[in-house]
Amino acid sequence: MNGRIPESFISDLLSRIDIVEIISSRVELKRAGREWRGLSPFSNEKTPSFFVSPAKQMYFDFSSGQNGNAIGFLMAFDRLDFVEAVEELARSIGVEVPRESSGRARPRASTEGPLAALEQAQRHFESALRHSQVAIDYLKARGIDGGTARRFGIGFAPDRWDSLALQFKDPGPALAAGLLIARGDDPANGCYDRFRNRITFPIRDTRGRVIAFGGRTLGDDPAKYLNSPETDLFHKGRQLYGLYQARQALQHPAQLYVVEGYMDVVGLARHGIEGAVATLGTATTADHLHLLFRSTRRVIFCFDGDDAGKRAAWKALEQALPTLGPGREVRFMFLPDGHDPDSLVAEGGEAAWEQAVTVAQPLSRFLLDRLAADCDLTTPDGRGQLIAQAAPYLARMEDAATRTAIIDALVPRTHLARADIEAALRGGRSQSAAGASARAAASNGAPRRQRPVGRALQLLLDQPQLAQRVRDLDELAQVNQPGMDLLVAVLDYLIEEPDTTAAGLIQAWADRDQRQQLEVLARPMAVPPSEPEAEFDDIVARLRDRGRRLRVEALLQVARERELSAGETEELRALTVARSGRGS
Repeated sequence: MNGRIPESFISDLLSRIDIVEIISSRVELKRAGREWRGLSPFSNEKTPSFFVSPAKQMYFDFSSGQNGNAIGFLMAFDRLDFVEAVEELARSIGVEVPRESSGRARPRASTEGPLAALEQAQRHFESALRHSQVAIDYLKARGIDGGTARRFGIGFAPDRWDSLALQFKDPGPALAAGLLIARGDDPANGCYDRFRNRITFPIRDTRGRVIAFGGRTLGDDPAKYLNSPETDLFHKGRQLYGLYQARQALQHPAQLYVVEGYMDVVGLARHGIEGAVATLGTATTADHLHLLFRSTRRVIFCFDGDDAGKRAAWKALEQALPTLGPGREVRFMFLPDGHDPDSLVAEGGEAAWEQAVTVAQPLSRFLLDRLAADCDLTTPDGRGQLIAQAAPYLARMEDAATRTAIIDALVPRTHLARADIEAALRGGRSQSAAGASARAAASNGAPRRQRPVGRALQLLLDQPQLAQRVRDLDELAQVNQPGMDLLVAVLDYLIEEPDTTAAGLIQAWADRDQRQQLEVLARPMAVPPSEPEAEFDDIVARLRDRGRRLRVEALLQVARERELSAGETEELRALTVARSGRGS
């Protein structure tokens, strides 16, 4: 069935399923107060820090930093994409997944045809390999045995213009899949094979479907490697070669290695080193990193140790900075001169690889080493220059823990106190001012004026029915307070959707910048509120009072500058009475 899954169905689904039942069938859980607790399925912890909240219909993994709803859990644990996870949950409660009709929706046949053509091409290439001694000899010379070739589906495209084209009665799907090229502008004039005289490597998506091919020439073609073109199924900036095989071999890999090419992935697997993937003729993208971190906590980039390798590593670092978060780690491995991953293991065995992994540089060290190379750290100016150069990279880090670790690493390099470094990064605020701000934050946990809004959101995520206690949302919307826009939006949603849960609310915020903030606020509270209704009512009343006070001050200022209108006078009188009722 085609079309988009309605948001209303997803919200209803999340409110109807039992997340404890879904997760407990995969992870051993024990009751712990209002929540259920167990060992993290995404890390190798020994002390349980994985919580499931039936009230919020959410899970929280303090070991790996992951949290979310049942859809997100199935995506992470069962390695499903979003649609597959929704369908799996729907099956668990015996309902069908509806789809919205849309004139823009592509018919399913638009991908079914190309997928079938790609599978047919894969069978053809594998068959051709068995009948090509030249291709077999090449693979043997590279150390690739038959079992490894079968595991990765390695094949051979014969040295002919129509070897594959003759396999299709209708060339349309094969053209759409990038397997064939039309002669001229009209396919009626005939088509010819894109891959000729090449070892072929099927590129699979996370579901194991062949969505494209890569080919390594066996001739003197100047294009040593060739990939399928971009299609509706294949986007090289979003796919990784070997990820499907890595996830089949390692259910929850401790780390994944990003190497340069197909033969590196295959060669490492041949020597028993699983978990290698390769980008497809493009630099690492943010989409690549998000895909990797869905499968592992640690990503190790493997590059040549020359200048070109360092430049490629730097590009990867720049893409990695915004993706870092709790439980995520990036390292950089630089190979000895004259070696690629395949040759390193072929010569030194698995021990040589493990040694290279051991000395891989953490992202923080690689970042600061590269920045410090242009600074004279023996002088005050040079140390200041290092901090200035690090500032824009630190600003791109959304993860506070990683940012703090890098600032700590700057201390011995610059011989400056941490407070002075932080002041410089803030743009030169005095140390005393910075210290005062830090003390205030430490004593309150957050700036005082933001606490009521954050606490109100925390209470709402814990007990969404509290929203029904709020009247006159328009008045709250006029309160000039940090975070009020989010609080009012959440209240408005919960009032309109009285049966939703925290999971349903956060899912509705999937495309909004505030989703991460809501996920943090939804975490289990160390001390649940004893009287949530009274506490919530008090916060709302205080926020209203603040809004009225500010409005009174604004009207008094107008009065000092000019005479109030009749309407403004009446408003001032009403606001004053309201404030008096609060004892102000």
